[in-house]
This record gives sequence, structure tokens and C-alpha cells, in this order.
Amino acid sequence: MLVCSGISMERHGRSVEDLLQVGVITQTHGIRGEVKVFPTTDDPNRFKKLKEAILDTGKEKITLEIEGVKFFKQFVILKFKGFDNINDIEKYKSKSLYVTRANAVRLKKNEYFIADLIDMEVYTEDDKLLGILKDVIETGANDVYEVTMTNGGEVLIPAIKECILSVDVENRKMIVHLLDGLLE
Repeated sequence: MLVCSGISMERHGRSVEDLLQVGVITQTHGIRGEVKVFPTTDDPNRFKKLKEAILDTGKEKITLEIEGVKFFKQFVILKFKGFDNINDIEKYKSKSLYVTRANAVRLKKNEYFIADLIDMEVYTEDDKLLGILKDVIETGANDVYEVTMTNGGEVLIPAIKECILSVDVENRKMIVHLLDGLLE
């Protein structure tokens, strides 16, 4: 069961406006108002199709029109309309960029945004509450769900079809099969 395709690597649950994080401005790039963005999306190429992003300044959220996109190493270089010199954009270093769900990539079957999984109730296949999904750990092979159990312990569950039986995002409920040895 593939999970986390799409764009949201947001780790702080749902935002009031249900925005999904796509990147963080790390620094300015040159003197013409461009910024280096560390992408928090599975596919940085999605920035090529993105028309606008929402900048969270810490005090307000500003919708910015994307004027140009380039790539440099692991970074995306963005140019926003109306920001034409380094002084205009420098104050936004370390600030996050978001998109609305309407502008999010379309998920395939059995794919979920991490923000939709965090704080979801996790039940065993015999309908007993196991705990709450607290984090999604991305590994090379498959994601791993970190679940804080009702007894205060923790269990790591691989996000594979043998373990994840169902995910109901709307009702915030996941049903899992615990492979032998997971609780030991």
C-alpha cells in the first residue's frame, strides 16, 4: 500500500485552512528576488505546473503568483511576481510555502497525504483500539507508521498491504494487521 505520494510532508496536523506544505524557503538566490526552496513534496517537478503558493509569514498567509521555476541540486528556485530584488524577499527566509487542496496533486488509489494520517486512530483487525498514528517515517522501501499505543508504548508498523488493511480518512480510522513480532 503506497502512502505519502502527493505533496504534503506537513508534520503538524491539519491547518485551519487545510493547506498542504510544499516547501520551505531556505535563502535568497541572486539579487533579483528569487529564493531557494527546499521541497517537502515527493515530486519537486510539480512546481513546474504550480501557478501560486501560499506563504506563511508567521503573522499572515499571503498568496504569491509563481513567475519562474528552476532547479538547482536538491532545491527549487522560485521567482514570485512582484518580488524583483533581494530586499523584497529576504525577510521570508525559513518561511513555509503551502498549496490549497484544490491545487494539490491528485492521489492514486491507496495513497494519502501525511497530514491526513497524523493523529488518526489505529485499530487492530479485531476492532480493538491500538493507539494513535503520530508520525510517518519515510524509508527507501516503504513508509513506516509510528503509533503511540493506548498503554503508552510505541509500535512501528510498515505501510505495506499485508499490515494496513484499510484507511478511512473521512472517519479518521485505520485498521491494521500486526505481523508476528511487531509488539515485542
